[in-house]
Amino acid sequence: MNDRFLSMYVFACVARAGSFSGAARELGMSQPSVSRIVSELERRVGAALLTRTTRAVTLTEAGWGYLERAEAILVAVDEADHAARGSGELRGLLRVAMSTSFAIRAILPALSRFTDAHPALRVEFVLADHRQDLVSGSVDLAVRIGPLADSTNAVARKLAVTPRVLAASRAYLAKTGTPDTPDDLSRHALILGPAGRGPDAWTFSKDGGTTSVRMKARFVLNSNEAAVAAALAGLGIVSSGLLGCAEELKNGTLLRVLSGWDIGSGDIHVILPAGRAAKPSARAFADFVASEFVDSTPNGRLSTGPTMSGD
Repeated sequence: MNDRFLSMYVFACVARAGSFSGAARELGMSQPSVSRIVSELERRVGAALLTRTTRAVTLTEAGWGYLERAEAILVAVDEADHAARGSGELRGLLRVAMSTSFAIRAILPALSRFTDAHPALRVEFVLADHRQDLVSGSVDLAVRIGPLADSTNAVARKLAVTPRVLAASRAYLAKTGTPDTPDDLSRHALILGPAGRGPDAWTFSKDGGTTSVRMKARFVLNSNEAAVAAALAGLGIVSSGLLGCAEELKNGTLLRVLSGWDIGSGDIHVILPAGRAAKPSARAFADFVASEFVDSTPNGRLSTGPTMSGD
């Protein structure tokens, strides 16, 4: 690896890690060596690429522009190496962003089918129930559920649709009774995870008619897994995407509430950064995720499962 390519690669690692120490650990180098290589790159370029503080390093405006072009070069080299090997083997680091629920429930149980085929590939998951920025987080691929904002920085591939559902434990429904209409929800404790947030009123539809009900949650959590756990503990009725509580509905630890009413759904997309070629590993992972859903979700819609009692 020549000095210029090495400095470009090290700089990209520092930008991705947000620190020299983090990049040093990833690269297996000493922190002083990483700092020296980036400083030499800045001298050669003639511009400050990073702003250094005691807590972290951030990209300057010049650094953002350099990173975008540098990553395009690094991806092109990776593509050339991949093509030259001719074996389809993937190497290097793949950074994937998605919600914690999606990773736990949909991806990790099936991940070995992908990683066993590519033993030289490292996969780093960035898990959060808020939407991560692909560029600033140096994310190679993201999976997102729900509406997408208009963006020129990403391209999206739709995988499936997951309905929103309301669910509660048997113990909670035995104690409080089961709501028969959306208006009955005003007498219940509501649990909102990320999927249930948004407008103050929820719109329900049934038999061609719609009704809106103002919602006031008793419990608000920023994690879908925590919201489902709260429902399992009998704290109330949870609003979740079906994907986030499908196993609990299947095994009967949670029951569907108001299953005859439609309260909307969310599209599931794979997102790749625009403006530069996607890594071969990112394209392969996108195909893997798509195959998992296409094979298991006829017509691209997740099944709501059997109707449970208490509706």
